[in-house]
Amino acid sequence: MTATSGSPDLRGRIAAELVRTRERSALLTDVVDDGDLMRQHSTIMSPLVWDLAHIGNQEELWLVRDVGGREPVRRDIDDLYDAFKQPRRDRPRLPLLNPAEARAYVGTVRDKVLDLLDRVRFDERRLVADGFAFGMIVQHEQQHDETMLATHQLRQGPPVLAAPAPPEPAVRVAGEVLVPAGRFTMGTSTDPWALDNERPAHEVDLPAFAIDAAPVSNERYLAFVEGGGYDDPRWWTEAGWRHRCAAGLSAPMHWERDGTGWGCRRFGRYVPLRPDEPVVHVSYHEAEAFARWAGRRLPTEAEWEKAARWDPATGRSRRYPWGDQEPDAGRANLGQRHLAPAPVGAYPAGASALGVHQLIGDVWEWTSSTFGGYPGFAAFPYREYSQVFFGDGYRVLRGGSFGTDRSACRGTFRNWDLPIRRQIFSGFRCARDAAVDESA
Repeated sequence: MTATSGSPDLRGRIAAELVRTRERSALLTDVVDDGDLMRQHSTIMSPLVWDLAHIGNQEELWLVRDVGGREPVRRDIDDLYDAFKQPRRDRPRLPLLNPAEARAYVGTVRDKVLDLLDRVRFDERRLVADGFAFGMIVQHEQQHDETMLATHQLRQGPPVLAAPAPPEPAVRVAGEVLVPAGRFTMGTSTDPWALDNERPAHEVDLPAFAIDAAPVSNERYLAFVEGGGYDDPRWWTEAGWRHRCAAGLSAPMHWERDGTGWGCRRFGRYVPLRPDEPVVHVSYHEAEAFARWAGRRLPTEAEWEKAARWDPATGRSRRYPWGDQEPDAGRANLGQRHLAPAPVGAYPAGASALGVHQLIGDVWEWTSSTFGGYPGFAAFPYREYSQVFFGDGYRVLRGGSFGTDRSACRGTFRNWDLPIRRQIFSGFRCARDAAVDESA
């Protein structure tokens, strides 16, 4: 979003993003009946109807009340849809809005927001400069849409979602890419819709390292599974091995044996395991164990971002691996366009300047970094978006997945989760110190 502040083009683009995003929310909630919407499909996920009304409540709080200064639509439900006050496991027992009430509520809020959009000045204060508050709400809704998509992956019952298959590989991608030592600019101070944890831009000096040219594939990960990787504590940290044993992990989430082979459950359908797809639904602990087994390690998030953004020809950091242009269907697998990661080599136009592929879309990629603020970090517009999660408990994921929307994914975007989580669309790639002998 780079239109001039306050211009009709900016208003039009914001309106289009709001409409496009709401269409996705409606798709994810209209394809199931009221019982499915009210049901909790996993204790670590909300009922879909909670996510829907929460989307509307956040839009009301930030745009209708704060930016617009309007009277509340439903002040009485604020506590019900406060994610910090209501743990996910407890949400089904709350007096939630039913599906009809939730749809009516989010519709009323959206009507008020579109009316506000016609009148607001984008240069009055930081919250609305360049449409930031509207962009924050678009990204928030899209993030919950991806969460709802993950809930759909966990629900039992006949399939309700469909999408065409991702494109076939266009090039062969294998091996690793050497990233030379040196400084690069990490983060951003200029992207108008970047969130607080992406800011500010700062220089980072890294030693040389090598990183996989593509995410780890099912074929590579299967070798770890069948080679006894889940049965050998040598490859796991103490915390990882403890969790592997307690949770009874033996393969990625949703994998199933099919006779002598493997398949997986994907949105209610059984599909054979495709060897050249990036592995998905693995926790940080599993990714770390594979990397150790392979004689590698997970990249830091600084290494990931340099491999994704740094252009050796100019020395600058791009917005996306391929440049500054917005993602499209030829560069990345984003936005629920497909319901699976694309095979390795499917998006050569999306490669970085260094020749690293599929850094945006397909699967979120675990990094070894814990989540924290950059030098000079300042919480904005509220601590609960990022700052309350800082610390050693969360690991950073980068790059987005096939379920991530383009509005909530760029080269600086940072996601985070607990290292045990694998219901998310998470995969990884490996790295190594450049000085380490490859045969080690």
